[in-house]
Amino acid sequence: MAKRPIDPRVKLRHIACFLEVARLKSVVKAADALNMSQPAASKTIQELEEILGVSLFDRSRRNLFLTPSGELFQRYASTSFTALRQGIDSLGSAQADEIVKVGALPTVSARILPPSVQRFSEQHLPARARIITGPNAYLLSLLRMGDVDLVIGRMADPDAMTGLAFEHLYSEKVVFVVRPGHPLLGVKHFELAMIEPYQTLMPTPDSVIRPFVQRLLLAHGVSNVRDEIETVSNAFGRSFTRYSDAIWIISEGVVAEDVADGQLALLPVDTAETLGPVGLTTRTDTSQSFAAQALIQSIRDVAAGFERS
Repeated sequence: MAKRPIDPRVKLRHIACFLEVARLKSVVKAADALNMSQPAASKTIQELEEILGVSLFDRSRRNLFLTPSGELFQRYASTSFTALRQGIDSLGSAQADEIVKVGALPTVSARILPPSVQRFSEQHLPARARIITGPNAYLLSLLRMGDVDLVIGRMADPDAMTGLAFEHLYSEKVVFVVRPGHPLLGVKHFELAMIEPYQTLMPTPDSVIRPFVQRLLLAHGVSNVRDEIETVSNAFGRSFTRYSDAIWIISEGVVAEDVADGQLALLPVDTAETLGPVGLTTRTDTSQSFAAQALIQSIRDVAAGFERS
């Protein structure tokens, strides 16, 4: 029995618009990302739904969420779109070096990636690395779309891992860091509640470690964090903490070298309950190129040293 042909009315623009709306949960944001007008984006989604004969989005709430049919269609549309992108990219690989695109959370950007990329570069392959940083949800959306080859950082919630695979490399915890000479470093019997009078740098709500931090603070009766600043910027957090009395709550890997060099200091907080796995996240439906495998192996080799230390 012959397979049913794809409806010729389904165009690439329909798929691209659908995937962006699904990723951003907003027609307005998707239109902006695709450089098209909001009415045109809305019309494109409506056309696709009419062609498929199903509703792809639940419009009963402020943000758009996929219906069960939409989730099913996204799974196959995303895979197909990624395969097409890889096919186009492969045609130009003979004329240009391959680019291995890595989505990296701040914790690994400062610690594991520099020596890993150095090892990768020393292999002199016809390839180069491109590092893209940002919050976890954003990086995973890039991974699903094929805009990055892998993501390295803390493991996401199970609900966000559908169609993805995680390889554990090592574990790390959250730490509380301050500048050398900070008043709290001289306290003999330190308690976590003592941080309340001080300005605090917190991970953003969409960061992987935010729930761990909130549970830890609540468990120690800390409910009144003063002048909270939300950031995942390594550069800002490092600079602001060194030149103020602020307390920076951040993954250990981000500040490990600063602490070792004496540029920052750890408050004596038991954060064992925030320990979590750091590793590689990849798609289950695609295979890695030789260059990407080489970079992944470099990351594994460097991470092995962290796990032993």
